[in-house]
Amino acid sequence: MNQPILVTCPHCQAVNRVPADKLGDNGTCGRCKGALFTGAPLTLNAANFAAHAEKGDLPLLVDFWAPWCGPCRSMAPAFSAAAGQLEPRVRLGKVNTEEEQALAARFGIRSIPTLVLIRHGREIARQAGAMGADDIRRWTLAHLG
Repeated sequence: MNQPILVTCPHCQAVNRVPADKLGDNGTCGRCKGALFTGAPLTLNAANFAAHAEKGDLPLLVDFWAPWCGPCRSMAPAFSAAAGQLEPRVRLGKVNTEEEQALAARFGIRSIPTLVLIRHGREIARQAGAMGADDIRRWTLAHLG
């Protein structure tokens, strides 16, 4: 039997059951009819973070960044490219540490950019420093097994 995967909608945060073999079929949300995968990182904040980090079955790769940070700005296109490469296996999101200081404190972010890989609400890996798209993809997949 094909066990369903819980996928949180990037638009309305509704949790959708998607058959594992249909993840790559450009599914839409049962509530809002938006695309479940956009090929781009989500903007995460206090209001939607838990829905993506804790409720869904997809691992969540979070880029903790700030607008004033040069390495963060230089890594942004690579992180966006990695989203296109890693979806639908992994959800990618960005947390602006200037606007979401409580989230940054919750994860003990000391330097930026910092990537944190989360599965079912638990951190499974962390990497500080800017990386290219291929390095982000390799690092993420290596920690997912």
